Amino acid sequence: MDGIKISIENLNLYFGKQHVLKNIDAQIPTNKITVIMGPSGCGKTTLMKSLNRLTDLNPDAHVSGSIFIDGEDILQTKDDITLIRKKMGLLAQRPYPLPMSIYNNIAYGLRISGRRKKKVLDRRVEHYLRQVSLWEEVKDRLKEPAGRLSIGQQQRLCLARGLAVGPEIILADEPTSALDPISSQAIEAQFNILKKNYTIVLVTHILRQARRLADHVIFMYLGEVIEQGSAAQVFENPQQEMTKSYLKGMFY
Repeated sequence: MDGIKISIENLNLYFGKQHVLKNIDAQIPTNKITVIMGPSGCGKTTLMKSLNRLTDLNPDAHVSGSIFIDGEDILQTKDDITLIRKKMGLLAQRPYPLPMSIYNNIAYGLRISGRRKKKVLDRRVEHYLRQVSLWEEVKDRLKEPAGRLSIGQQQRLCLARGLAVGPEIILADEPTSALDPISSQAIEAQFNILKKNYTIVLVTHILRQARRLADHVIFMYLGEVIEQGSAAQVFENPQQEMTKSYLKGMFY
């Protein structure tokens, strides 16, 4: 396997008395698309949110174990959690553009990080919109409210906004579930390009999408990792009976 970006060791997470993640051991390779798949309610999104400690926002959450990112255990770090989260761009199920112009959706994060000169902002805004193949569609509309874009364009804008803050990892939680097929294809195409420079963790329950995109697969069921490995290994030669049943569509 290529270099490991994230290593999860004996991760357990409770919300109150509910044991949501159970003894998770998993590895996420660098500059690959890792797909976390499994039926609804199996813990996919919770596992992904634990990677940037968004689970901390739940006051009933209790977590144990380790999550190493580039060798540092983020569950034990003394660093500001916002520094951890800055390493990760998050793409949600539905796009949530900021209530401002298309231009300022990208420029907002750049300004916060200290890049305020107009020439610099103009150049970087164009760069990130080109990264998600949106520049040609919006270059004459940059002052328009982002909410006027189609939902597929909004999702690509949100991806560009996330890239603009300089993450190393992209976390995507069923990012095409609200999109039409053409917009979904556009997002998938971007992921295949972006993985050259980013580690991508994608949550999906759509098997066809997992087969199209995955380099590495983590299959979950009822809060446990049942099987993991390269896409070729898991899809073509699964070792666990539950994985075989899931891949045959026997449960969702």
